[in-house]
Amino acid sequence: MSDTSPSGSAGTPAAPDFDEMTRDIAEVPAVEVIVTVAVNLMSAAAVKLGLTEEGDAYKDLDEARKLVTALAGLLDASTTEISSFHAAPLRDGLKSLQLAFREASVVPDEPGQGPGEKYTGPVYG
Repeated sequence: MSDTSPSGSAGTPAAPDFDEMTRDIAEVPAVEVIVTVAVNLMSAAAVKLGLTEEGDAYKDLDEARKLVTALAGLLDASTTEISSFHAAPLRDGLKSLQLAFREASVVPDEPGQGPGEKYTGPVYG
């Protein structure tokens, strides 16, 4: 039998409804978006630091540095926008990642030169 679907393959899902997606995004408070992005950055950084069950399988300190710096910048920029209820645990997580980075580095950065420290100041263990 011939395939008569317009996309050329039977069972292909319909195109996403961008209007509905836009409405869904519009309903999400900014604080929730910021916190979600921060948690995603934290999770990705933890993987790149080798802090997951897989350990060193995905360890990449160059990538981890970028993620931790991005997280620090996001938290620095959004400090006045999110409440301390949200900010405090995110800052604690950031500090833990910065310390883990310092510990994982063969040649540690000078205080104040580690990932994200231009936003947070020097991090000491």
